[in-house]
Amino acid sequence: MTSLPQTVSTPEVKISDLLRTDFPANFTFGVATSAFQIEGATQEGGRGPSIWDTFCREPGRIRDGSNGDIACDHYHRLDEDLDLIARLNVSAYRFSVAWPRIQPTGSGAANEEGLAFYERLIDGLIARGLEPHLTLYHWDLPQALQDLGGWTHRDTAYRFAEYARIVAERLGPKVKSIATLNEPWCSSILSYQIGEHAPGWNSRPAALAAAHHLMLGHGLAMQQMRALNLKAELGLVLNLDSAYSDTPDDLPGVQLADGKFNRWFLDPVLRGQYPHDIWVHYGNDVPDVHAGDLDIMQAPLDFLGVNYYSRTFVSAAGRKPPGATYTDMGWEIYPQGLTDLLVRLHHSYSDLPPLLITENGAAYPDELGTDGQIHDPARVEYIQQHLNAVREAITAGVDVRGYFAWSLMDNFEWAYGYGKRFGLVYVDYQTQARTLKDSAKWYQGFLG
Repeated sequence: MTSLPQTVSTPEVKISDLLRTDFPANFTFGVATSAFQIEGATQEGGRGPSIWDTFCREPGRIRDGSNGDIACDHYHRLDEDLDLIARLNVSAYRFSVAWPRIQPTGSGAANEEGLAFYERLIDGLIARGLEPHLTLYHWDLPQALQDLGGWTHRDTAYRFAEYARIVAERLGPKVKSIATLNEPWCSSILSYQIGEHAPGWNSRPAALAAAHHLMLGHGLAMQQMRALNLKAELGLVLNLDSAYSDTPDDLPGVQLADGKFNRWFLDPVLRGQYPHDIWVHYGNDVPDVHAGDLDIMQAPLDFLGVNYYSRTFVSAAGRKPPGATYTDMGWEIYPQGLTDLLVRLHHSYSDLPPLLITENGAAYPDELGTDGQIHDPARVEYIQQHLNAVREAITAGVDVRGYFAWSLMDNFEWAYGYGKRFGLVYVDYQTQARTLKDSAKWYQGFLG
């Protein structure tokens, strides 16, 4: 990918004019969640402990001192939540399977009760005319594997492949797609180097080893699933952004940011190699790459999922982008970055598979109004702007086939606990009542 994104010139379109018919008839519109953030029931159904259960119990790790023991109680409210999804007029639901529900210790025989829960979820989606899109790993590593080193331990990649086969054998014939990993940057760099996510380490060598083993696990899992001859589309989900600067002096920083965040994960999968400039930058901290690893990691993809929330603005002088606006996460709202990112992917990778926007959304401090409603105009505008950005990318020739809004409902937002609300649906955590926000009603009407 080039060091500085080029803004795509497209005719100005009023966001209020955005229509479902502006997208291909077979374009997928959905909503997304992840297991640990909504399920609760962390000690039920034969589920074993995950690294997030452990992390939540370490003082100071979660800003509000909360945990995922109950979350949105989705485990017990499955049918209610499936009805809720169907009400939104979406065609698809992206969810993740909790590895500790399937293999409580990360290896060995499958837990039948865990598989049965997800089978009921998938059957319920199909009965409601919704496509199931399954993600195998959304960060909830079984604690027993972390006790052996977690993703820094090469063997974890092979355990993940075994888990993938178990899930794919049972659930694969019923789902539309299976993604191996969600955002491996988060489950390696953010988790093993920055320490903000479980297991909370602070080691760059460990983080880079984890990143390599995650991507190796992805490739090994793809091999296991391909051997099953499933009809389901198989792919990978990366969190990506566009890096920018407003001065030539900062262009090396743009290149570095793009390489560490984007190319370090894209290039092994799509080119069979690590980006040379970033490999050199990491020096002695680079991972131990065995012969054949990169060939395994380059397993052909049926789709690449793109999670996009914001851009990176590089300024050695500490300048903020002029006129910027931000979400409650402190992330800049920059929809043009999504168009630029998609177009860059299209032009930079000759074997780029079809793309899905697998996550896109915004957190705002939503409150239940005196009228019993949640008015969130900023989120409505955010979604409209980013859907328009996707439309512009499609117009520019990019093969984008779907968009999943993050998130279906307010939930456990990792290290932030319950203090950040991303949902289209408001959750009262005391009563577990669900209320459609204005953004949900807009999406519902848009999909009509």
